[in-house]
Amino acid sequence: MNEFAIEIDGLRKAFGSVTALRGLTFRVPTGSVVGLLGPNGSGKTTTVSILSTALRPDSGHAAVHGLDVVADAAQVRAVIGFAGQFAAVDPNLTGRENLTLIGRLSRVDRRLARTRAGQLLEVFGLTDAADRLVRGYSGGMRRRLDLAAALVHRPPVLFLDEPTTGLDPESYVDFLMPGVFAQSVAFGAMGTAVGLATDLRSGLLVRFRTLPMSRIAVLAGRTLADLARNVVVVAVMLGVGYAVGFRSPAGATALLAALGLVIGFAYALSWGFMALGLRVSDPEAAQGAAVPVVFLLVFTSAAFVPSTDMPGWLQAFGTHQPVNALVTAERALIFGQPAAHDVLISLAWSDGLLLVFALLSLRVYTRMNR
Repeated sequence: MNEFAIEIDGLRKAFGSVTALRGLTFRVPTGSVVGLLGPNGSGKTTTVSILSTALRPDSGHAAVHGLDVVADAAQVRAVIGFAGQFAAVDPNLTGRENLTLIGRLSRVDRRLARTRAGQLLEVFGLTDAADRLVRGYSGGMRRRLDLAAALVHRPPVLFLDEPTTGLDPESYVDFLMPGVFAQSVAFGAMGTAVGLATDLRSGLLVRFRTLPMSRIAVLAGRTLADLARNVVVVAVMLGVGYAVGFRSPAGATALLAALGLVIGFAYALSWGFMALGLRVSDPEAAQGAAVPVVFLLVFTSAAFVPSTDMPGWLQAFGTHQPVNALVTAERALIFGQPAAHDVLISLAWSDGLLLVFALLSLRVYTRMNR
C-alpha cells in the first residue's frame, strides 16, 4: 500500500494571464480525509481537476495512489472516483441504469455492477426511484445519484468537488423536525392558560365550583381537551415534515416513541400553564405571561441549532431545561442513537412538571374565593 494517496510538489497552472496555482505542494496520507478550503478562485477545482486527470498542469509533479497524473493518466482514472460540482448523470436512463453503466465503463463485471448499483441506491435513499427516468428526479436526487456513481467501482481515492451543492436539505430537515414538534406543543400548551383565564372571567369556573363534581375533574378535563388538540397539531406537523422529506432513520417504532415523549411533555406543560391561568383572570395577561416562558424554553434549547453553537453563558441554561431534554431524546430515538439516558431525563422532567403543577393547580383551584 502506498504511504500517500496524493502527492503534489510545486504544481503550477495558469489560464492565460490568470494564475490559478502557483507552486502548490502538499501530501495526503493514505486512509485520511482532507478538505481543500479557500475563497472562490483560489484554485480548489483546478487542483481536483489536475488530480483527476481532467487538466494537465503547466509544471510541477502530482501523483495519485503512486501514479503520475500525466504519465500514468489512464491508470490513475482506474483508481479514482470523481464527483464534480454538477450532477453528471444521464436523464434518459433510470437511476439503476446510470449506476450500472458507470460500473461497466469502470470495467466492473456486469453482475457486480448491478449488485453495487442496488447497494448504492439503498445507501443514498434512492431505492424507490431506482427504476424511474432521471429526468423526473429532483436536483437533490440527481446529486445523490452522481455521488453514488463515483463509488460504484470502490475506488481507493475519491475526489468530491463541492459535494453538497444542490443536495436536498434532508439531513437538516431530520435535525429540525424534533425541534418543530417540541415548539408546536409548547405553544399549543399556552392555550390552557388562556382558556382557563377566559373561563374565569366568564364565570364558567364559578358555575363548575357550585356543581357536585370533583375538583380535579374540571382541571383534568381542560388539560385532556388541550392534549387532544396537541395530538392533532403533532399529526399535522408530521404530515408537513414528511411532505418536505423528513424520515426517521431508525424506523416507525422509534418515531412513535419520540412522539410519545412529545405528547407526554405537552400534557405536563399544560398543567404548568393551568397554574398560570388560574392565577391570572385576564386572557390577554395570561398570554402575555406565557409567551416569554415558551420563547425562553424553546429558543435556548437545541431545537433549531446545536447547543455547542450557542454562547457559553447560554449553554449552561439551555442544556439543563425540559425542552432541550425533550429534543435531545427525540433525536436520539429518531436517529437510532443510544437513547435510554436521554429518554429517562426527558421523562423525569415531564413527570416532575406534571406532579408539581398538578398539585399546585389543584391547590389554587380549591382555595379560590376563600
